[in-house]
Amino acid sequence: MRILVASHSYIVDLNCEKLRALARLEPEIEVTVVVPRRWRPGGVQNKIIETQPRQEGSFRVVPVSNFSENNQGLLTFGADIISLLRQFRPQIIQVEQGAKALGYAQLITLNKLMRLKAKNLFFTWWNLPYDLKFPVSVLEAYNLRNTDGVIAGNQDGAEVLRQHGYRGLVKVMPQLGVDENRFCPQPQPELKSQLGIQPDDFVVGFVGRFVEEKGLLTLGLALAGLRERPWKWLLLGRGPLQTVLMEKAVEWGIKERLIWVESVAHDEVPRYINLMSTLVLPSETNTQFKTLTAAGWKEQFGHVLIEAMASKVPVIGSDSGEIPYVIAEAGLIFPERDVAALQKCILSLMEQPELAQKLVRLGYERVMSHYTNQALARQILGFYKQLLA
Repeated sequence: MRILVASHSYIVDLNCEKLRALARLEPEIEVTVVVPRRWRPGGVQNKIIETQPRQEGSFRVVPVSNFSENNQGLLTFGADIISLLRQFRPQIIQVEQGAKALGYAQLITLNKLMRLKAKNLFFTWWNLPYDLKFPVSVLEAYNLRNTDGVIAGNQDGAEVLRQHGYRGLVKVMPQLGVDENRFCPQPQPELKSQLGIQPDDFVVGFVGRFVEEKGLLTLGLALAGLRERPWKWLLLGRGPLQTVLMEKAVEWGIKERLIWVESVAHDEVPRYINLMSTLVLPSETNTQFKTLTAAGWKEQFGHVLIEAMASKVPVIGSDSGEIPYVIAEAGLIFPERDVAALQKCILSLMEQPELAQKLVRLGYERVMSHYTNQALARQILGFYKQLLA
């Protein structure tokens, strides 16, 4: 099976693990990953990345000349994509830039003109309803009409596409898996001591952006109601809400309980997750604000949940977006913005160590069977076989 995947995401080598695992599943599988030759992550002010080719057996990354260096919707490829398609003749063409991507329309059209007869797929994270105007509405209609299968990062994303008229096959799974060799139980006594965490402290962890929609004010209020308990709040990340959180921590009388860790290398994140007694993702859906690019926000997946589950840390999440589907029965779920319900979840883990251990076991089993890169590779191969059949 010859599989071609196109996305700017795979410029980052770490993001390629699922596709490497896919190439190793069966001897006849070949995976070619197309990435833009020049990319400027984070916008026009940032430095351009010049990507380099990589080959490992039947897996390879091929940089291709590109138009647009920082907008995934506008990303399209130069003429060298034609020679690559002619040489490789893929049976699967998967573009991971969403339903409205110009690059996806480009590869659909080349597939037709070159008579490759490959199956067309795209990946999307988008999970909120939206309306389109001409000419983008025509572009999306063309893409959906010529799509053989969709991989959606969440259940809501699949439903949104149904609302836009897509009737084909959909597989719900995240774009990237968790590396169980990096995210695994690793005692950190020295780091715990450096951060002033005492042996009897119950460490409530959060990893992510410090923004209002992540529910940090709700989590802070819940913890403030448990001041008589020995706990610490470990916050890993950064964002504009940090100043507000600091002010609120003083107001709530919990300032000394907070541990701020603002800048951590990606390789160091597993160490901090291993300090946590529980990881909480209290995301809050917001469909009210509107910008030039979005009409709101709802949790698309919550990758930190599977990182914690792989590290044998019990998780608590709100019912925003995909969180309940990710956690399922392997963690605790509360209604978003419900301070009392979140407080009850935290308290139950503090008071019931047997419950915590049960969730550790269920969470670990769930992530190993559903969310490692190997597990995702098996799922996506099954979906490809279904399409080709």
